[in-house]
Amino acid sequence: AKVVGYMIGNMSIPNNQSLTGMEVAVIGAGAAGLVAAREMRREGHSVIVYERSHALGGNWVYTPEVESDDLLGLNPKRKVVHSSLYRSLRTNLPREAMGFLDYPFTALAGGDSRRFPGYGEVAAYLADFARDFDLEKWIRFGTNVVHVVRVGDGRWLVRARRVSDDSEPAADESQLFDAVVICSGHFTEPRIADVPGNWSPPCFRRSPVSPPSCLVFLFP
Repeated sequence: AKVVGYMIGNMSIPNNQSLTGMEVAVIGAGAAGLVAAREMRREGHSVIVYERSHALGGNWVYTPEVESDDLLGLNPKRKVVHSSLYRSLRTNLPREAMGFLDYPFTALAGGDSRRFPGYGEVAAYLADFARDFDLEKWIRFGTNVVHVVRVGDGRWLVRARRVSDDSEPAADESQLFDAVVICSGHFTEPRIADVPGNWSPPCFRRSPVSPPSCLVFLFP
């Protein structure tokens, strides 16, 4: 799990004042966001988790959808598919190295017992983690954070937008927090190298015309 960053609003807290009881926003309900929320609640903080999809698990949630033909993601209005999985994907780490310290990633009856299991086993593990630590009730599913800014009193204003279909307008909501933990991952927006000359990089993606278990290398 990778926590991208965190921000605490008022850094001038006296030494004799407890840090417990803060209002904390966690952005993302993948592996990093779930464990961050669990640890924050253990420390006595109030937590809201923003998740733009309608399921927890982050990059481990599979969808057969693919993005448009804008292979390098240069069009900001393109359709964005959050998951980077393909249907036959398995982990490249053994399950013993993937679990949380106090919540081992053990094989369960009826599941994928391989040391390098498929993505579904990881998604099930994260769902079990959220259930066992009662995290789901703190998650705002279908809510995309669009802006975070520090305000005058040192707190953070988080502006989010409810994700809706085309038949309903998107609804905005704003809330103040003492701290923000950013666990939104880094697999959605491509990072394009700045290479001098007219060279174009090869692309690596799920093909929109092939079965969702396929990966396609595209060379210029």
